[in-house]
Amino acid sequence: MADLQRIVDNLAARLRRPLLLEDGRQRVVAYSEQDGQLDDIRRDSILRRHTTPEVRAFLHSAGIHDTAGPLRTPGAADLGLLPRVCVPVRHDGRLLGFLWFIDVAPAMTEAEVDVAAAAAPALALALFHESLASALTSHRELEAITGVLLGEDGAARALIEAGAFPQTAPVTVAVAKPTAAETDEALRLTLERGLLALRRRLAGHQPLHLVRYDHAVLLIAGTATFSEEMHAAMDTPVLVGIGRSRPSLTGAAESYTEALHAAEVAAKVPELGRSVEWARLGVYRMLTRVPPDDLHPGLERLLGDDQHLPLLETLEIYLDLAGSALEASRRLRLHRTSLYYRLQRVEALAETDLTDGGERLSLHLSLKLARLSGRYRPRAQTFP
Repeated sequence: MADLQRIVDNLAARLRRPLLLEDGRQRVVAYSEQDGQLDDIRRDSILRRHTTPEVRAFLHSAGIHDTAGPLRTPGAADLGLLPRVCVPVRHDGRLLGFLWFIDVAPAMTEAEVDVAAAAAPALALALFHESLASALTSHRELEAITGVLLGEDGAARALIEAGAFPQTAPVTVAVAKPTAAETDEALRLTLERGLLALRRRLAGHQPLHLVRYDHAVLLIAGTATFSEEMHAAMDTPVLVGIGRSRPSLTGAAESYTEALHAAEVAAKVPELGRSVEWARLGVYRMLTRVPPDDLHPGLERLLGDDQHLPLLETLEIYLDLAGSALEASRRLRLHRTSLYYRLQRVEALAETDLTDGGERLSLHLSLKLARLSGRYRPRAQTFP
């Protein structure tokens, strides 16, 4: 309810006009400070929390249940009703409520109506989110989920006791991280919309979700991951990281940490794919405990100059293929003589010996670590 009231108050302040929000059954959900011209219907609605059957029938006949966008409704002196602007509040085509403005003294401009209509999606999400929290209020649910992800004592118990998550089921956490360079309120709204739709489709798994400042979190009862469903639900490209399942909701914080790290690695290592499981990160999982600047000294010199990027790419592919010159030359579409020349240049510049297994291992790990820190960004390449 706090989110609804915040949106209502902000919108009223922007338009400098009082407003009232009803749910789909025309029961009052929220309203702003009523400092403008009022009629008897507005006063009675606030006092009784609903409108009379006669008024509901009149407004229904005016088309408020059928309109897809803002609608001006006429006044009715015999009902004590002034003209209004009605903005339907819909989520995925489902009518969830109505946003009302008294349309006199003065009447709303088309620009003001457009501002009100632009607020409808956020109100729809807030209304839909309220309907999902049957045992907990939306605010308490978000607080509890935040606590679970932080590993706070009692947070998991609160969700379980409220019936929001099964007591005996394992939990799996997935993170959706947008590929957009920057996140803003509109992008977070897109993530929220996608996860709410996904929760509805996966209701049998009792999912929970939370949208943080730059990523979204989905908690699922069970061991299934539903990564492709997450991609399909989002209206923006995302990378999905998946943590290992834990025996109960109290272990969700550990699964979340893994899922977030997997998504971050996926952003830096595109060849891993758009969905990455922590358990399959391989060497990148182990490198999380290594200081990012603890690199092979020779590699430091190569990383310091952009002109050496082709040498680094050649070295990485050569090492990824276990030092097979034949396979590396095929992968790079490079004559073997050219490959050997590049590798010799690496040895000279890095002051290393690629016939030394220890040196190869150190260089290989350093390249992967440099990827994670963002210091090494190989160019996108396509190979047969």
